[in-house]
Amino acid sequence: MGARNQTAISKFLLLGLTDDPALQPLLFCLFLSIYLVTVLGNLVIMLAVSSDARLHTPMYFFLCSLSFTDIWTSTTTIPKMLVNLQTRDRSITYTGCLTQICFILILGGSENCLLAVMAYDRYMAICHPLRYMAVVSPRLCALLVLLSLLISIANALLHSLMLLRLSFCSHLEIPHFFCELVPVIRLACSDPLVNNLLIYFVASLFAGIPLSGIVFSYSQIVSSVLRMPPTRGRYKAFSTCGSHLSVVFLFYGTAFGVYMSSAVSGSSMKSVVASMMYIVVPQMMNPFIYSLRNREMHGALRNLVSRISSLGLCHLP
Repeated sequence: MGARNQTAISKFLLLGLTDDPALQPLLFCLFLSIYLVTVLGNLVIMLAVSSDARLHTPMYFFLCSLSFTDIWTSTTTIPKMLVNLQTRDRSITYTGCLTQICFILILGGSENCLLAVMAYDRYMAICHPLRYMAVVSPRLCALLVLLSLLISIANALLHSLMLLRLSFCSHLEIPHFFCELVPVIRLACSDPLVNNLLIYFVASLFAGIPLSGIVFSYSQIVSSVLRMPPTRGRYKAFSTCGSHLSVVFLFYGTAFGVYMSSAVSGSSMKSVVASMMYIVVPQMMNPFIYSLRNREMHGALRNLVSRISSLGLCHLP
């Protein structure tokens, strides 16, 4: 039976948020708006940073990497859901589902590592300002981003390859709007014990180490800032960290919500909503958080808008 199902399985069904046909157009418009805001917002951040020479620093290089990751995270999940809502076809192929899981793990892991790298950057800039430019060089920045990507790829491939060993029976309905690792494993009719143990072990290691690094970095930052005289330097130090801390709380808060909903709640709807908060909301909110709380970004955005306006005027007949 296991061998037969491994070869016969062709597709899963994504149940999404609701079966009500009247709500499908509303959900389509909602998620299309979220996707456009996410992509355009992160693209504007990347364009603003690349067009302003004053922002060619390690902090904004990491910010561009985070924006790039956010764009692809949303692109991995939302367009497929929009197609399903428009065509009323909730199916996804077996290969497509595993591919989506793999990319979500890569991109989520990359964001996890990038937040830790950004915390290290702020730690060096505030606690060791004299050594900052010598230590956090462009080469180190590129290596840290590459290392984050490689670690995330290794983690994703490990889970994806372990998923291939499972066999699936007739019940192939996923109570989500995208393929997520844990709900897919729950559909297996073979023993998923090894997969579940791997999830808990890797998650505790893969999320615990970056989060511990973030906590350590900010404990040192707060200690260093509080030793400063109460001048504008203290305010500037806190303001440069405020945006990153907001993103950290948003990312790990929603991730913790997904974990709690899947571990404690028996409601599939609560799990779907929690997963949506994790995979959609942080990616949409990150550009607003960084643009609203950062004066340098304000200036770069104004310069970008003025350049686009001047180019438009130059092309007018």
